[in-house]
Amino acid sequence: MAVQRTRPVSGIVLLDKPSGLSSNAALQIVKRLYQARKAGHTGSLDPLASGLLPICLGEATKVSGFLLDAKKAYRFVCRLGVTTRTGDAEGEILRVRPVGALQQATVAAALERFVGEILQVPPMYSALKQQGQRLYKLARQGIEVERQPRKVIIHALRLLNLNGERLECQVYCSKGTYVRTLAEDLGEMLGCGAHIVELRRTGVEPYDAAQMITLENLRTRAEQGLEALDAMLLAIDTAVMAWPAVCVQSSAAHCLLRGQAVLIPETLSQGWVRLYDEEDRFLGIGEVKEEGRVAPRRLLQR
Repeated sequence: MAVQRTRPVSGIVLLDKPSGLSSNAALQIVKRLYQARKAGHTGSLDPLASGLLPICLGEATKVSGFLLDAKKAYRFVCRLGVTTRTGDAEGEILRVRPVGALQQATVAAALERFVGEILQVPPMYSALKQQGQRLYKLARQGIEVERQPRKVIIHALRLLNLNGERLECQVYCSKGTYVRTLAEDLGEMLGCGAHIVELRRTGVEPYDAAQMITLENLRTRAEQGLEALDAMLLAIDTAVMAWPAVCVQSSAAHCLLRGQAVLIPETLSQGWVRLYDEEDRFLGIGEVKEEGRVAPRRLLQR
């Protein structure tokens, strides 16, 4: 079998991952289509889930960690009255309870109690590791281990629709939030239990659903050639456009590329910045230190 040739292509693909496909499988498809030498995604979506999965190619992998830490937005649908082993529609049913005549005001009040900093116990069916083993692998063996609660932030949680046993919501949350756990906890607060039947990620800050591209669209572009595919790539610096930009002269750029901190004329607070040269080319990410110096942190290869 012939080995596919690869190339050093760089940029960000905002993939609309279909449900039924793992994040890694989606990543490998995109990597093959682009013939990319290097690729990585920015936080897994469950196979059940669909929606925004940023995929970083080449030098863009150097900003993937910042997207992993970014705030996320999801739309999810619960089935009330039924709890499952996995917290979603694929798991064994554990308990069935009557839902009763829930009012929208009751549900809205319950949702409001989750807004802010909350504690979540990670589900057994998750990719977290316990003594080197993924929790979901232990769960499949019938093993349950104690998990420590973790702090997450629910920035907003809104009711979209309530129709009998079907509850649809939108959540804007911090990294590390388990929406399945949120749905289960909401079900318990309502006294009837719940599990996820649909989950779609609609945002990974700073990107939103309007910018996504499907696998079908990517495959169509691939038939037109690599140039057509490359036209779909977002520039690497779009991932960090909220940070201040610092333009450095050629001599300072040379020092940065050698790993040395440089002095900048701007007065900036300590923190992350975008670095550009005099030709407005993105150099990478720096960190403002004391006394107006910028240290290189993630620089792109040229």
